Amino acid sequence: MKKIGILLGGLLFGMMLLAGCSGAENGSSENKGETNKDETSNETLRFGTLPAESAIPIIIAKEKGYFADEKVKVEITPFNAPNDRNVAAQAGEIDGMIGDVMTALSMRDGGIDFTITSDINEDFKLLSAPNSGITEVKQLDGKEVSLVPKFLLEYLMDEIAAKNKIDYKVVSIPSISARYEALLNDKVDSVIFTEPQASLLQKNGAHLLASSAEYGLKGGTISFKSDVVEKRGADITAFYRAYDQAVAYMNETDVSEYRDILTKYKFPESMSTYLSSKEEKYTKAAKVSKTQFNSIEKWTKKKDMIKKDYSYQEMTNFKFLGK
Repeated sequence: MKKIGILLGGLLFGMMLLAGCSGAENGSSENKGETNKDETSNETLRFGTLPAESAIPIIIAKEKGYFADEKVKVEITPFNAPNDRNVAAQAGEIDGMIGDVMTALSMRDGGIDFTITSDINEDFKLLSAPNSGITEVKQLDGKEVSLVPKFLLEYLMDEIAAKNKIDYKVVSIPSISARYEALLNDKVDSVIFTEPQASLLQKNGAHLLASSAEYGLKGGTISFKSDVVEKRGADITAFYRAYDQAVAYMNETDVSEYRDILTKYKFPESMSTYLSSKEEKYTKAAKVSKTQFNSIEKWTKKKDMIKKDYSYQEMTNFKFLGK
């Protein structure tokens, strides 16, 4: 009996030892899995930009090697118009993009899942034609404003018009360059543009009437495909670390140090002039406020761009942002 007890004890000890080894291996594997969650993938983030101020931190992060330092591969695809960017998103050609709240909403409603992950640096300007005689917002009552309907520009103009108790007529010119030329040639009364076009228009005689910052309006976003948000969180977190590093660089560095980068990406000289005279600091990527989101969501539904209501919680994910 004693021998049997010894044998059973040895067998149990061996089984416990094997279980312990197996548990250690499983624990090691689980820990490795957790570590991998924090490691960037070897896949490329294909990112779509527009020719505007909001793209500059992303361009700087690419050209100064901040993305590479964070071990995230980013491929930038510039688009000249929002519609071109949207077509690329629908075709699955980009993983992330600069856009706005209503674009994310309307795409989600159409079955193309993009999730809002941050705001952008932006300030849109309302300008009138050089020979229009219009020098203040209230003079736009009943006049033409060229913009791209059902995008952020129309929302901004609707808000500015409501606060000034005026009406206006929409002239749709999707092409940025065509809209720019239309204003300078007095073919439309006014336009809404961001930088660098706004400063260049002023330099050529256009009149500055108002800005989105002045009215406390902000609806621009960075968004990523929802499956990319779900599966490649480490890549997006690294993207934002590099983005914030680029913002810090821009705030601490004279534009002359990176003017060649702006030229490479076809920004006009007026962009450099604007940046050198800009008093406000650029801000790190931040959340889109719930109040602003709800206002835009309500407007988007009113414009029949979406069929159902979408909540702030289901459309946004800000866990990738730095503190």
